[in-house]
Amino acid sequence: MPGIFDSKYFNTEVFGKYLETVPRVKQNALLKAGVLRTRSDLKTMLTDQTGGNFITVPMNGRIGGDVLNYDGSTNITATGLGTYLQSMIVTGRAKAWQEKDFTYDITGKNFMEVIASQVGDYWDDVDEATLLAILSGIFGVTAGNFSANNTYDISASAGDAGKVGPTTLNSAIQKAAGANKNIFTLAIMHSEVATNLENLQVLEYAKQTDENGIQRETSLATWNGRTVLIDDDVPTATAGSGDTAYTKYTTYILGQDAFDYCDCGAKVPNETWRDPHTDGGMDELITRQRKLYAPRGFSFVQPGTPIVSPTDTQLSTAARWTLVKDNEGSGFYPTKAIPIARIISRG
Repeated sequence: MPGIFDSKYFNTEVFGKYLETVPRVKQNALLKAGVLRTRSDLKTMLTDQTGGNFITVPMNGRIGGDVLNYDGSTNITATGLGTYLQSMIVTGRAKAWQEKDFTYDITGKNFMEVIASQVGDYWDDVDEATLLAILSGIFGVTAGNFSANNTYDISASAGDAGKVGPTTLNSAIQKAAGANKNIFTLAIMHSEVATNLENLQVLEYAKQTDENGIQRETSLATWNGRTVLIDDDVPTATAGSGDTAYTKYTTYILGQDAFDYCDCGAKVPNETWRDPHTDGGMDELITRQRKLYAPRGFSFVQPGTPIVSPTDTQLSTAARWTLVKDNEGSGFYPTKAIPIARIISRG
């Protein structure tokens, strides 16, 4: 007869022979999108400075200035290469899991092995949440008109006009980057949005030929030439009330290397600990990580009391972000060079 102990269901007769793991439902599309540019040099910079959690990194700008007339009487004057300073912060996270000896005694199953096998998936979920928090925060930035320029919001329109369609993506990336719109390579959207596009037959699915020579569609889709990834963790919000209530869906449009990334490491990233006394004895698995995610063209802004490791709530706060400024402090990083945009729609 089934029983329960320490939140684990077990059958006193046959449980030890079988264990079903709950299937994963998260997609973590952002982590699979190729938008992270690994920079091991950032770890060295952090190690070399006191604190090791916040750095300011120079960025090269573009040469410019007005061309001069070469007519034999006009002096030639020189201008320098513009540079920018980008501030980055490390995000630290930790988690531990424990299992009682008595659980093993009555079930015959070593749950610590099960926990250990799922740690990688757990940290993927954590990292995805961190990236989504950062995206939420930077889209509150008004400096340089970033939020206005890089947001294409059609959600105010009712009916099909408020939903994505064949031309929505192209219009959104042109609004964000103009002639530079080819910096965008993929769109990450909610399954509701993807389903609407599928119903409109807008998504184009890649095809492959199987071993029998039959051509079949794959699950890899494109929209206006951009790869489509589906992830229900992208932001949604309820607008209106009563009979007029509706859901607003955010679709992120990103390009390669939209984030600089560094796995900064922890002194002891993983360890086990045993408590032989509590509840008859238990084992713990303790994990830690420190990672840096820096969105292209944005600096993390420290408050009056500096943050050592920002929470996701702090990362999603607009006041913690600003566009990178030039070395003179009078100009911002050009928003048309930032491969990060969004569409807000009713589906």
